[in-house]
Amino acid sequence: MARLRPLTTGDLAAVIAVYRDAVLSQAPGIYSHAQVKAWSELATNRATLPLELARGVGRVSLGARGGTGEAAGGPAAIEAFALLDPADRISLLYCRGRSCRQGRGRALLQALEAVARQAGTPRLRTAASFLSRPLFEREGWQVDGLETLPLAGVIFHRFLMSKRLEG
Repeated sequence: MARLRPLTTGDLAAVIAVYRDAVLSQAPGIYSHAQVKAWSELATNRATLPLELARGVGRVSLGARGGTGEAAGGPAAIEAFALLDPADRISLLYCRGRSCRQGRGRALLQALEAVARQAGTPRLRTAASFLSRPLFEREGWQVDGLETLPLAGVIFHRFLMSKRLEG
């Protein structure tokens, strides 16, 4: 089971690294070279990310102890993260390529769904990539529509999805 802890603004550098790694390691083959380049650059240049981390509620998934972090005397590395911002929207969910398909995304999603339920949020929404759509669907989310948007002059499509949290 993935070890989770709250996401803090002090995690900014690690979150950027996870975000960029997730795109560069998992998007090729699903997205064009131009899309991968634009998306990975967004990870590094997303000026609003510190504000999003500060106002949102997030969780990080930590790597197993014994990796490079512990060997260097530091904490376990952040392998994945997710952010609820605003209170009814999963705005970010990313996992390093080396740590995907280990249940981290599922654990993060379930943790944020629990936070939203506890706050009385009746329904969550997100804009899921082609990469994350299958995870959301496995967790009971439904596709409500398709959105087209430009990022750095490159067109992207993503799925507008939602999940009712009420009993």
